[in-house]
Order: sequence, then C-alpha cells, then structure tokens
Amino acid sequence: MTQPFYVSPEQLMKDRADFARKGIARGRSVIVLSCRDGIALVAENPSSSLHKIGEIYDRIAFAAVGKYNEFESLRQAGVRYADVRGYSYDREDVTARGLASVYAQSLGAVFTAESKPFEVELVVAEVGRTTAADHLYRLTFDGSIADENGFVVIGGAAENVVESLRAGWSDGDDFAASIRRAVRSLHAGLDDSSSRTIIPGQLEVAVLDRDPEAARGKHRAFRRIRPEELTDILDPREESP
Repeated sequence: MTQPFYVSPEQLMKDRADFARKGIARGRSVIVLSCRDGIALVAENPSSSLHKIGEIYDRIAFAAVGKYNEFESLRQAGVRYADVRGYSYDREDVTARGLASVYAQSLGAVFTAESKPFEVELVVAEVGRTTAADHLYRLTFDGSIADENGFVVIGGAAENVVESLRAGWSDGDDFAASIRRAVRSLHAGLDDSSSRTIIPGQLEVAVLDRDPEAARGKHRAFRRIRPEELTDILDPREESP
C-alpha cells in the first residue's frame, strides 16, 4: 500500500502564502491616502468597467488588487453586510472596523480551510470629520488586518510606491494635490526598464468627501472622478515640480 504524501502544516501554509503573494504582485498598484478634503483612492486600472475601487456605505469605500472575481465577491458581500446592519440597527452602526473584521474572518477561513487562498489584498477606508478620525484598514490574503495611518499602498511594486509617496505626502493637501502625488508615486513603482507611462485613461480615481453635505448636498461621501475632471487635475500646467 502506497503511503500518502505528507506535507507539514508549516510548509503547506508557506506554499499557500507564496502562491497568493505572487498573484497579488502581478496586479497594478492601488493607493489610498488621507488628506484635508477627505480620502482619495487612486488605482492604475486600464478597464473602464471592472472597478478596483467601490462604495460600500455612506462614508466607507473599498479598494482591492488581485483576482477580480474574488475581490468583487468580497465587495458585494460587504455591501450586503452594511445594508443589513444599517437597516437592522442604525446607519451609524456601520463602520469600517466592523466590515474589516468580517472580511478578515472570511479571508482567514479560506486561507486555512480551502485548497487555494484568495489572491487578493484589500483596503477598507472610512472618512471622518477630521484627518485624525479617518480609518484605513489593510487586509491581506490570510485574514491579517492592520490599521494604517495616513496612506496605504497595495499590489504591484508597493515598496517603491510607498517610498515615493512618503517623500511628498501631506495630510494638509487638497484632493487635486493628493491625486497628483499619488499618480507620481505610481510612476515611481514602474519597472525602470519600461518606457511605459500612466495616462489618465489608465487610472481609476474616487474620493470620499469629508463633508459631502456642504460639498454636494448629499450624505453619501463617495464619488468617482470623471475622466475629464481627472485630466484637468493632472494637467502639467497645474502640477507642481
């Protein structure tokens, strides 16, 4: 009788983690950063219909990198969770922390129990009344969760993007300056051997307004930046050196 092939739990978890990291690294970077006007979400995404950034609830947004079908299923589950909780209790009871905890449980269960982990990395962002009250939660494929300060970068050459962003980011910038800074940092993450540049048509940008009632007369903070608006923001004549 043939002996079954044995793999230690440590090696099995390591193999799953390596598999997930490779899948995530192939994705293009996403930046989520807090600023004076709210929270800006900037992703390199050539698709105009397969979104990496989305709205979850009134003041909560979602950003992801990795396999689209996997993170889209998580986004939809998050919307259902937020709607049910807000309807059953109160809209104020829907928080990024609660949503991040639900995501962490789901990702952790898949990582430990399923044969293939989710190849995704997520950010759940909630805009506060001040920059100090903003919440940015980063979730990895194994269910690990981290409360980040200021900004988060996921996917692609994240280390290079973080280094560039840290050199120029300020929470006192407005949306336009923050978006320009994020795009410059995405360029810093490109392969040095590549001549590729990121044009406005290859970007997906959204914001969470800090005071949407004053800005647009709505309680929903999330809004997408239209292509023509993004082009004006990134106009070289408006960009600082």
